Amino acid sequence: MPKMKTKSGAKKRFKVTATGKVLAGAAGKRHRLISHNAKYIRTNRGTSVMADADAKIVKKYMPYDR
Repeated sequence: MPKMKTKSGAKKRFKVTATGKVLAGAAGKRHRLISHNAKYIRTNRGTSVMADADAKIVKKYMPYDR
């Protein structure tokens, strides 16, 4: 049986913790940041735990939980 492939976009954007939760960066922080105010940039710094419904979809993209 061949191995399942991991989605390349998912492995770059998400990380799975040891307990199985999915961490993701904030949306809208990759480019065109000059149009956002400083409060938006500051509050969306770092990563946050995804909701369970969204995390279930992301885990299908990464079958071996990198």
